[in-house]
Amino acid sequence: MLLDLDDTILVHGAVADNCWENLCYRFAPRIEGLEPDRLLNAINEARDWYWNDPERHRRGRLNLVVARRELVSLAFSNLGIDNTDVADQLADAYSTEREEAIVPFPGAIDTLKRFRNHGIKLALVSNGSSEVQLGKVERFNLASYFDCIIIEGEFGVGKPDKRVFLHVLEKLGVSPEKAWMVGDDLERDVAGAQTVGIYGIWVDWRGEGLPELSTVQPDRIIRNISELL
Repeated sequence: MLLDLDDTILVHGAVADNCWENLCYRFAPRIEGLEPDRLLNAINEARDWYWNDPERHRRGRLNLVVARRELVSLAFSNLGIDNTDVADQLADAYSTEREEAIVPFPGAIDTLKRFRNHGIKLALVSNGSSEVQLGKVERFNLASYFDCIIIEGEFGVGKPDKRVFLHVLEKLGVSPEKAWMVGDDLERDVAGAQTVGIYGIWVDWRGEGLPELSTVQPDRIIRNISELL
């Protein structure tokens, strides 16, 4: 079983909106005449634009501190605000508080323990920088549950590149038809795994169902990895 990290084992996306909203209410008063809601709307528009481009997404996830500074700088520019210091302070505060808010999904750690106790080979397969992702692995003592850990920043390419999945299969010594990939990203986790014949399980942690225009069809949909037990 191959598992993604963020929004599969650890609560990640769910804390983002609250963090941005709280910080906008703290930082908006530093700019004369700026309303918190107006700042938040600008940041949300910048987030959508920034992360919707595959190449920006790849570059940004490998250095989130820089990405978030670029994102807030764009929001400030769109608002006609020239204040690099406040923009950078807001972005850096987000980086700090976002990481502090991350916790495992309910039942996730117990699920990993039970998989491990039943002799299931496990691989952690995560995009992002080595420093950030391995920091989470260490913080939540995850390494002991996995037979191998593949991080984009170390490996050189990330999901959905099929080389990632083929490498993991080789490390585990299993064929594609005997493996499951479990993750929250339809394109990177599910479709990427399916291209090499791995059973793709989508973690719909928001509970919103497949997007209407989705071209990806997961082999199974769950809300929490504990359902796999």
